[in-house]
Amino acid sequence: QVQLVESGGGLVQTGDSLRLSCAASGRTFSNYAMGWFRQAPGKEREFVAAISQSGSSTYYADSVKGRFTISRDNAKNTVYLQMNSLKPEDTAVYYCAAQIGRNHARFPVPGAYDYWGRGTQLTVSS
Repeated sequence: QVQLVESGGGLVQTGDSLRLSCAASGRTFSNYAMGWFRQAPGKEREFVAAISQSGSSTYYADSVKGRFTISRDNAKNTVYLQMNSLKPEDTAVYYCAAQIGRNHARFPVPGAYDYWGRGTQLTVSS
């Protein structure tokens, strides 16, 4: 089992920056690819960003490319999502997730992830 706990969400204004963190415990963190997903009210959960086990490969949804940066610290068992130039449409509950797989094509696929956190709310006011 892998336990994931997100933190860092909150209420910000358009154009602000914020960093989300996701702390993992329970298994060897470096064995897992990590992803960030988000879900807005009335919408399906959508892919935001993913990072490979070593951190050498990263992937982003088009909607956040150039504004968000995913990173990980395997020594601290933590994955981060740095979010800049926030927009009201970024408002959602943000979830981190872990998968043991190494098929990068499946990194944006929610069903490929084995473990999920409970989420942290981000609200961006206009």
